[in-house]
Parts: sequence; structure tokens; C-alpha cells
Amino acid sequence: MPTSSISLALRVIRTSTLIAFILCVLAVSVYAQGKTKTGFEAFIVGNPADAQPSQNLSPGLVLMGGSTDVDAAFQWMCERAGGGDFVVIRTSGTDAYNPYIQELCPQMDSVETIIITSVTGANSAYVSSHIQNAEALWIAGGDQSTYTALWRNTAVQTGVNFLLNSKQAPVGGTSAGLAVLSQFIYTGALGSVTSSQALANPFHRYVTLDRDLFQSVLGAGKLYDSHFAARDRMGRSLVFLARIVNNGWATQPRGIGVDERTALLVLPTGAATMVGSGAAYFLQAPGPAQVLADRTPMTYLNIGVYKLPQGGTFNFSTWTGTGGVAYTLNVNNGSVTSTQAGGNIY
Repeated sequence: MPTSSISLALRVIRTSTLIAFILCVLAVSVYAQGKTKTGFEAFIVGNPADAQPSQNLSPGLVLMGGSTDVDAAFQWMCERAGGGDFVVIRTSGTDAYNPYIQELCPQMDSVETIIITSVTGANSAYVSSHIQNAEALWIAGGDQSTYTALWRNTAVQTGVNFLLNSKQAPVGGTSAGLAVLSQFIYTGALGSVTSSQALANPFHRYVTLDRDLFQSVLGAGKLYDSHFAARDRMGRSLVFLARIVNNGWATQPRGIGVDERTALLVLPTGAATMVGSGAAYFLQAPGPAQVLADRTPMTYLNIGVYKLPQGGTFNFSTWTGTGGVAYTLNVNNGSVTSTQAGGNIY
């Protein structure tokens, strides 16, 4: 064959190969884009069909304090999920949880992240079915104000409540995902309030509270807060409890603050154990604050605290613990003091 003919044939082969490659990429792209619907994006690894686990579900609640995720908490959830479908929901971010959970829990049939960015997406049939068909559900960190704004009165709210109360699948959350699992919710809708801001003015515009997004027996009467000691959030949680009483939502609400890199593993009985590297703080409001007014430093006396370190246990039902330390906090004119050794509030 003449050299020119050979060169032409090689160019045709290379062109055909390139076209085939482009078509393959386009096909993959079309498939991925097919998972992008109005108001949400879905990313799945593993079997996309609904799993039929051979084992029964064991309910449980994971309360994680943010920052680096705690491997043992996800493994605990997967063990209780019976090898089914693990679903992660959020309103922003990526599908980074998919390979992380898949590696930790190879027994799971699939891991899926659904990023729900509108009320329309939160009400979609896809989102509704995939949440309700999940054998484990995780609420990622992010911005809890978007969770309360986009998910209330939607299929997301219905689906998560179904998992918590009817299907009784393991459910958990970290940071913003932790915040929305309690009955009372600090939303941070106008900005993240610091303890000093809240103690100086309990009605600071950043103190934005909501309630009843999800109905969890274990979360009833409580407010959860994350990144607790690292971001000095004790003072603001005391203000949140005082405001909850002032709102008439509860007479003696309770708060739980969880440190970073730390998770509480809670059984349906209320029995909780710890994994990770930090502590958790269980707060008991005694009733209304002595001084609670706009632009006035708060005075609030005799708030009970139980600090739970690694290795300790706590029971949500009896509100008692083992292996920790009990102490009392008092807020006088916006300043917090502690009966703990050394006067440490943490």
C-alpha cells in the first residue's frame, strides 16, 4: 500500500477512535446529568436499585460535633442498617461522603448523596422515595438555616420522620446536621452568634431559634450545639435555653453540646456512649432566667452541667451519667462562672 494511503488509513483509525472516545464521554456525561433534576442533585455508588436487606434494622441516633468525621460512628450506623442503602442529605457541598462511607462500610448495598437546593427538590418523588427507602440516613454539615427553610413541610421532613419513628433506621448528623435533629434549633439564619454577643444581649439579632423540623423522641425538649469547646459555645447555649423558656416552648429545656471529632451513639432506650476524641456536655435549665431583656446582659443561675468524657456513658431518659463530672454554671450580668475545679466552664 502506498505511504500516503497508509497515513490516510491511520488518520481515519485515529479519528474513529477519538470519536468513539468522545461519544463514550458524552454518554457518561448524559448519564450523570440524568441524575440532576430540578432542585436537587443525586450521586450514587454501588447498586442503584432499592436494597432488600436480609437483616432487620436496629434504630439508633448519632450526634456528631463537627470537624473531622469519626469513622467508628459511621461503622456503628452501618452495622445497624443491615447492609442496605445509606443516604446522605445536604443543601450544598459535594458527594465526598460516598467513597468515605463505602470504604468504611463495604457491606452497604449503596451510598448516595442527595444535594437538595430548593423546596421543589425537597418535594420531588425521587428524593422522597430514596429517603424513605434508606436503611441509614446522614445529615451533613453546612448551613442549618437552609435545612429549616427548604425542608420544612416537604417530603424531606416527612421522609426523615418516617425513618426516625416508623421504619426506625439509624439516623445521624454532624454540625448543622446535628443542630436540626433536636426539637429546638439554633438556625443561625442571620449570622453565627458568639457566646459573648449572646450573653451581652440575649435578643441579639443573630439569636434565631426555630423548632420541630424533625420529630425524634430522643431530641424532644432539647437543643443540640456543635464545635462546642473549640468555638466556645457554652455561653450561647445557656442563652438559647433561657430564650426557649421565655418563648414558652418548654419550662426546663435541656441542651447537649458536642465537641469536634466526637460523636454520641444513642440507643432507643436513651443509653449513650462516646466515640472520637472530645467530650459532650449535658445542660439542664432550671427554669426562667433571672434577667433576660433586650440589650441587657443576661443573669441566669444554677444551670446544671454534666461533662461526659471518652469512656463515660449517659442516659437521655434518666439524664444521668457515669464516668463524668457534674457541676453548676451561673451567669451574672453576662459573665459565666463555674463550680467545677479551677472554675472551668468546660
